[in-house]
Amino acid sequence: MKIVEAKVIVTSPGRNYVTLKLTTDEGVTGLGDATLNGRELAVVSYLRDHVCPLLVGRDPQRIEDTWQYLYKGAYWRRGPVGMAAIAAVDVALWDIKGKVAGLPVYQLLGGASRDGVLVYCHVHGRDVPELLDRVARAVDEGYAAVRIQAGIPGLDKTYGVTDADPDEVYEPADAARPEEQLWDTAAYLESVPAVAAAVRERFGPALHLLHDVHHRLTPIEAARLGQALEPYRFFWIEDPTPAEDQDAFRLIRQHTVTPLATGEVFNSIWDCQTLITERLIDYIRTSVGHAGGITHLRRIFDLAALYGVKTGSHGPGDLSPVSLAAALHLDLAVPNFGIQEYMGHAGPWADVFKTSYTRRGPLMHPGDEPGLGVEIDEEAAAAYGYEPRYLPYSRLRDGSIHDW
Repeated sequence: MKIVEAKVIVTSPGRNYVTLKLTTDEGVTGLGDATLNGRELAVVSYLRDHVCPLLVGRDPQRIEDTWQYLYKGAYWRRGPVGMAAIAAVDVALWDIKGKVAGLPVYQLLGGASRDGVLVYCHVHGRDVPELLDRVARAVDEGYAAVRIQAGIPGLDKTYGVTDADPDEVYEPADAARPEEQLWDTAAYLESVPAVAAAVRERFGPALHLLHDVHHRLTPIEAARLGQALEPYRFFWIEDPTPAEDQDAFRLIRQHTVTPLATGEVFNSIWDCQTLITERLIDYIRTSVGHAGGITHLRRIFDLAALYGVKTGSHGPGDLSPVSLAAALHLDLAVPNFGIQEYMGHAGPWADVFKTSYTRRGPLMHPGDEPGLGVEIDEEAAAAYGYEPRYLPYSRLRDGSIHDW
């Protein structure tokens, strides 16, 4: 069996998605997600101009060899663009392998370790009453874990809070430049514990609560937040400080027992090696679409398992249903699974992607279709052209740029 075609499909049914479609000489196809939000066309070029020509003629069943070929052969290793491209190839090859075997991908990874995958949804409100109403709706829909974000008094815009309900789309399609947003750390640190108290008082101790700090605090500020949230027993606080500085988590660990999660901006095992091996985090959030695909993410998860760190993969709406399906297959199989982010997808995405994954109450399952269980309608995809979009950025009150 040989790969005879490698095609990159760019479509925007609500969000911009970059899909790699591989086709073999036996007519078997495989899909991979190469979406890198806000820098999609960089990955498109990397794939079309540099990777796709190398795939034609290769044996699609040699997944590990192809991974090493694309990683080591490029010399310029790692980085979000290159690893997103490798991830797309890797996931597409697993999709092909599953279809050839007649098995869902999770069976090729050792079979199911659980009956379903615990997911958490995003719940946001411009103020506490609106947040509480939306949490109640999520509970009614069967969710047992929610990520809560609320508007901060004195700020017009707050990360994780939009006017949309329930979809969170941060990148306006008609923006010629990124939107500027004001940030105030003191106001944030003052407001979050009060929000947590209100949610706990209304919904009790059983509901899992998560919160995303989005890299915005210094280590000591993050430690202060972790301490303040301890009475409310959070499942985790996510990305409390810029994740590039792995040593910063030592200081946070010294001051709080609130569980810590990070890693969505990482793209290799070396980015999180210290955090895992020194047990500085509780959950690793690397994603299949940004960290080299199923092959490499499995390595990260296996390393984490040795040190009691659980998985909590990034799963936003700006990664396509192909990435979500791949994540669910891996989640179902690994022994140290923790939780999976499930933001869902905005707009008419279902016109383009046909999926077999399902959610029943708090759990999701990837389905038992051979491969990933996702197909793309190329004709429908062509009807939704690429739309230039940018994520916002933040400035402090003194005018300096801050982490978004």
